[in-house]
Amino acid sequence: MRIGHGYDVHRLVEERALILGGVTIPFEKGLLGHSDADVLTHALMDAMLGAAGLGDIGKHFPDSDPQYKGISSLELLRHVCKLLKEKGYTLHNADVTLIAQRPKVGPFVPEMRTNLAEVIGCPADRLNIKATTEEKLGFTGEGAGMACHAVCLLEEHG
Repeated sequence: MRIGHGYDVHRLVEERALILGGVTIPFEKGLLGHSDADVLTHALMDAMLGAAGLGDIGKHFPDSDPQYKGISSLELLRHVCKLLKEKGYTLHNADVTLIAQRPKVGPFVPEMRTNLAEVIGCPADRLNIKATTEEKLGFTGEGAGMACHAVCLLEEHG
């Protein structure tokens, strides 16, 4: 068993889609980034890569590489899962916490879990996703951006 922690943050800007866990969420702003800036999926990938001792998403998908411009983070997650499989790891479970003042994402959590589970190849009940505000404190509380923490447990095979 190996434990990993991931953290990601992105600025909220106008004229971008808000994508979390592969779900496009209706909102007046979206997250700024080289890819689709899916902060939730990025934190999960970093936790998975960290648990396997494989660095982070910046190492594998640098923002200086044009092939990742606008790419779906679910495609990046697919690649991370391939790397883990090659190293003999599978995801046992993950717990993800989105930090955002708005919008309320609770209604979208089941679809996020389904999206992520399909890519990872695990039951959706092994992925816990929750959201919290910061009581209007800091950059997330002021609505300037979103952050996400993720922890995961990998199982090693063979």
